[in-house]
Amino acid sequence: MSEERNKPETYLLSKELEEAVQVAEITARPLLLKGEPGTGKSLLADYLSFKTKKKLYSWHVKSTSLAKEGLYFYDAVSRLNDSRFTEDKEKVRNIENYIRLGALGEAFSSSEHSVVLIDEIDKADIEFPNDLLLELDRMEFIIQETGKKIKAVNRPLTLITSNNEKELPAAFLRRCIFHYIDFPEPSFMADIVSSHFPNIESSLLKRALESFYVIRTMDDMKKKPGTSELLDWIQILIHMGAKLPEDERIPYIGALVKNEEDLKLFR
Repeated sequence: MSEERNKPETYLLSKELEEAVQVAEITARPLLLKGEPGTGKSLLADYLSFKTKKKLYSWHVKSTSLAKEGLYFYDAVSRLNDSRFTEDKEKVRNIENYIRLGALGEAFSSSEHSVVLIDEIDKADIEFPNDLLLELDRMEFIIQETGKKIKAVNRPLTLITSNNEKELPAAFLRRCIFHYIDFPEPSFMADIVSSHFPNIESSLLKRALESFYVIRTMDDMKKKPGTSELLDWIQILIHMGAKLPEDERIPYIGALVKNEEDLKLFR
């Protein structure tokens, strides 16, 4: 069911987020998305790819990621091994056989319009965003090992997500369109849940949302449940045919509360 929930056709945009996407398209600037985990920052790229029928190139940034990896990677180790063990010396002599394009490199090289996701950019080193400024501005780069220039035929729609783990450089922010995705209000959350579970009983939906938002009002929680946890929980309730009790007891609480201290606080 988790795969079903992540289908892009079930994604709902707020009016404000839809406007932010339009502004990014008009200005041809990257759209920087912030918001607490579970607000659909990364899934927006899947939705836009599905809606516009554009290919999606995803780059999931890690703490060890380098900006260059999003452009291309030179596999020197494979070339060294091939030089020692393979009989195909012609392959070894051609360095281009060991160049692998990254998500941005593939998008720039494509003759088709595309969507690029740079996911969780704040996980990397503080200089990481600045190292991408020139390439994102000019939409081109040079493969140093071959001298070949890769220039975008069509500027991709670039989405960049951040969970606010680090402050992003001012120079980088100036080149982005910014949008903060607020956590959905109950009425919009009801629409989100209904898009995933169109046959949900209205009484169950109402009681589930009431319980969910009560939990989120607990200020001392370390990890408040997000949209993903809510959808998991409702999936369990529907599958088990559970009826929410009239008192304050909440069944299957492990789907919503993911921290032992929070669980003690809740109980």
